[in-house]
Amino acid sequence: MAVESIGRINSDSTALRQNAVGIEDFLQIFLTQLTFQDPLEPVDNREFIAQLAQFSSLETATRTNDNIEGLLDVQAVSQSVGLIGKTVQVDNGDGFAIGKVTTITFNNGNPLLTLQTEDDTPITGISPSQITVVRE
Repeated sequence: MAVESIGRINSDSTALRQNAVGIEDFLQIFLTQLTFQDPLEPVDNREFIAQLAQFSSLETATRTNDNIEGLLDVQAVSQSVGLIGKTVQVDNGDGFAIGKVTTITFNNGNPLLTLQTEDDTPITGISPSQITVVRE
């Protein structure tokens, strides 16, 4: 009997993004630094280049993170489609239910599965992360 977990762990990415320094924040800090620098002792060009390089690295890391999140979403959809017709186990709040995945729907781009139990009772709105495959 094969048992595997499906889906990805959802995180509150908006809360994470609010704590991160964005492009606007960096440019505001950069312009403030330029505005208030001492004209008799201006900041060295190497320091500016180093700051720009750090900003470029930050922007690249942000784009990479966005791309990885997109790939995880595609993978979750792909895995969900692969579950159609398989017998799975899900914790539905009243205990565990076993049944066959019959349909897939999407809510805000997130896949939701419908499970047909052995007594022909449909369970709808199941996240793929709640499912464990019991049989192929």
